[in-house]
Amino acid sequence: MSEIPAELRYAASHEWAKNDDGVVTVGITEHAQDAMGDLVYVELPEVGQVLAAGDEAGVVESVKAASDIYAPVSGEVIEINEALEDEPELVNNVPYEGGWLFKIQMSEAGDLDNLLTADQYQAQIESE
Repeated sequence: MSEIPAELRYAASHEWAKNDDGVVTVGITEHAQDAMGDLVYVELPEVGQVLAAGDEAGVVESVKAASDIYAPVSGEVIEINEALEDEPELVNNVPYEGGWLFKIQMSEAGDLDNLLTADQYQAQIESE
């Protein structure tokens, strides 16, 4: 069973979002990285890029497949996890800690309300 931290919010497309006073850290869930297998490459958005909730923000590639990453909230990308350039496996090893992808300065606080709670996300992955 994949870990699903209760304090995070989740997109149906398997991104997680952690809000810290309007700065949202984004990553992919343990469930998603388990399904993809070992990641070999991560393409992240540019710092300064403005994204709307649901916009494509990057790509993760594994030995099995490539998958788009979507912005769970609207705002401006203010930081990317540069460590992933040399160590994409951080997403596999610590998806909710060192394996985060990018941080976005949220422009629409209501976007978080459109994301799933941990219980809702658990129900979604059980029905997939």
